[in-house]
Amino acid sequence: MHLGHRAVLRELFAAAARHHARACVLTFDPAPTAVVAPERHQPRIQTRTARVNELRAAGVHIVVVEPFTPEFAAQSAEQFVNDVLLDRLDAYALVVGHDFRFGNMRAGDAASIRAIAPTMELIEVPALRDESGPISSSRIRRAVAAGEVEQAARLLGRPFSLSGLIVHGDQRARTLGFPTANLVAEEELRPAYGVYAGHVDLRWGPPAKAVINVGVRPTVGGEKYLVEAHIFGFAGNLYGRTARVMLEHRLRDERKFPSLDALAAQIREDAAQAVAVLG
Repeated sequence: MHLGHRAVLRELFAAAARHHARACVLTFDPAPTAVVAPERHQPRIQTRTARVNELRAAGVHIVVVEPFTPEFAAQSAEQFVNDVLLDRLDAYALVVGHDFRFGNMRAGDAASIRAIAPTMELIEVPALRDESGPISSSRIRRAVAAGEVEQAARLLGRPFSLSGLIVHGDQRARTLGFPTANLVAEEELRPAYGVYAGHVDLRWGPPAKAVINVGVRPTVGGEKYLVEAHIFGFAGNLYGRTARVMLEHRLRDERKFPSLDALAAQIREDAAQAVAVLG
């Protein structure tokens, strides 16, 4: 879900109102490229759960998550329109992006839909653009992978976030004076390793300010990818809970320090900088 998708949703809501129908979004899981062209598959920016939740929060009445299998991919364009859009979803109108393709070998396009279902309204939404070109998932992936989370937020319309279960760590951060919530992130897309300022949504109350390390913790010989968030002013037990960590400002690269004392001194600087940039 990014600003381009929200432009499509605005047209969807308008079409639903015209037809006195419910707004429905059809999405696929796994991503089609993961099935038909795994060598070209790019990591998804959101988990399926986050995507569905954001669509529902935006006002979509029905979200259909279609299991994307080789058999589903083998459908012809005509089968997809007749069996899925018309028979199953009883669609009065279809709203698609500018580069929409469907059916076996991506053979179907807007012209195909008009030929197969001439009575169904078809709305093609042009690409939403900014000064650098069309807003796309590819641009967001590049920004996140480079650690440019401010740029990613401008394209998403919200901060890039990581979500998952909070697990037990090695307690080393606590001995340094900065206890952390250790998150096993579920997103396929990994941001550049480093230290970030942001917020943590604990599913109750407003999101809390935090300084967040994303990476493998090279100073202590870590090898496993982990998201560690020191939540300012919080001292409760979060183990076993799910949380969402929002990365809003990149502070520095992750790096190896010569000692734990040097690491602790840097963490104090990181925390002070996070407080300053978050306000």
